[in-house]
Amino acid sequence: MGIKAADVKKLRDKTGAGMLDCKNALSKADGDFAKAEKILKELGLAAAAKRSGRATNQGRVFTKISDNKAVILEIGCETDFVARNTDFIALGEDIAATVIDKGLTEITPELEEKVKETISKIKENMSLKRLKVLDIAENELVVDYIHGEGSIGILVKLTSDKPEIFKNEVVTSFGFDCALHIAAFNPKYLSRNDVPADYVKEQEEIFMAQAKNLGRPEKVLEGIVKGKLNKHFSEICFLDQPFVKDDKQSVSKVMASVAKEAGGSLSIPEFVYYKVGDEE
Repeated sequence: MGIKAADVKKLRDKTGAGMLDCKNALSKADGDFAKAEKILKELGLAAAAKRSGRATNQGRVFTKISDNKAVILEIGCETDFVARNTDFIALGEDIAATVIDKGLTEITPELEEKVKETISKIKENMSLKRLKVLDIAENELVVDYIHGEGSIGILVKLTSDKPEIFKNEVVTSFGFDCALHIAAFNPKYLSRNDVPADYVKEQEEIFMAQAKNLGRPEKVLEGIVKGKLNKHFSEICFLDQPFVKDDKQSVSKVMASVAKEAGGSLSIPEFVYYKVGDEE
């Protein structure tokens, strides 16, 4: 007998099992909804809904880059064992490819359905926690990096007035090193221009109080505060941080040297840092 799509969806919504599993169960039960549900339970496939309440603190970060798009996403699961499962990894790669191919910019029912299908297969709760898409213009390059077994994922965007320099190995290596740097140091801001003004003001007041407590002369207090603030920026701002491959120079100074060698301008307008389990 023919199985109605509405019945498949209804069974899927009630049991949490995959669409194909629900269709097969209904066929085997000759369309009887209760029998189909029992079949799914006997096969251990009607558990995805029950698993949905379990914590998903483990997981993996995935990235994918095309000519004009880059995506980074995090899928959570219950155990690190599943995070290494080939089906789980295939799910992440499939979702990343779907986001790129269909031009998605947010989590959709289609993507969530893919997750639920895999829950039915692996028998462990998981969730698509977040994703971000970067557009890539003709004068831009995006570099990605995945640390270890996907615990941290990075996207870094570089911009130039001469896109041809992105074919230069010095530039691409620099981009990759920037991704490594971000994974290692997790800078809070891209540059000091991105630091909220109220936060800067608060730090200035703290540094001023510290300098006064040391009994420093009034005329040198401003210089002390400025020095402390610059040091603080070098700790929290990516472009001000000592470069991972040369801690005698800041990231911005190394970038200027690379740009000069490559024969074009070079800037980094944004980066994305994802770590499994982090809250946005």
